Amino acid sequence: MINSILYQLKGGLIVSCQAEADDPFNSPIGVTLFAKAAVMGGAYGIRSEGIEKTKMILSNVSVPVIGLTKSTFEDGSVKITGSMKEVESLIEIGCHVIAIDGTMRLREGVSGPDFISHVKEKYKTIIMADVSTLEEGIACVEAGADCISTTLSGYTSETRDLNNGKPDFELLKNLVRRIKKPVFAEGRYNTPSDCVQAIKLGAWAVVVGTAITRPRVVTSWFVEAIEKAALDIISDENRDWGGAFD
Repeated sequence: MINSILYQLKGGLIVSCQAEADDPFNSPIGVTLFAKAAVMGGAYGIRSEGIEKTKMILSNVSVPVIGLTKSTFEDGSVKITGSMKEVESLIEIGCHVIAIDGTMRLREGVSGPDFISHVKEKYKTIIMADVSTLEEGIACVEAGADCISTTLSGYTSETRDLNNGKPDFELLKNLVRRIKKPVFAEGRYNTPSDCVQAIKLGAWAVVVGTAITRPRVVTSWFVEAIEKAALDIISDENRDWGGAFD
């Protein structure tokens, strides 16, 4: 049986409102303003990182909120909600859904699927398993995860070189075919056309973050493209003028 909260997210956009390091929006107020703007624009849900940030977002929007915490594994790769204490903190502030790292990497001595199993034994909270492979997704569903997200494809050592920075449509397609739980498309979905393709492949909903809530990063995309074009033009002019601009 699929929880009613998940049905509220079906067929829609979830906006990941996160900020890190010295980003000017890296505060509870900053990410909450993004969340409010996203809901005004029609977002079906919000994904948020950090206890204080998520707590403020929860008190300012009326849509489901997927909460998580971030830390790192020993190799420096990202770890999503990696301890029972973090899960309990997210439950205490009233998160509708909790995202948990569903990879096979160990945290508190257990793999992602085993950790999810422990959480489900102790709490009735809705769990979204963030995975990077089909095998992880299957294992997380067997462990009791309520839904799966392709979040971590491209962010683990095994998948880092896949898809050249594009969404992992193949993983999404295979998960939809193999499991009977909602599958969320997440990870490098940077254009509306990416999202449309995900829905056509059977995604329950699509999570978009950077392209909406990281203006510094998006600005850099435009700057790099323009600067490259300008250099190409200068190079062409040099050839046309026999190097007169050297």
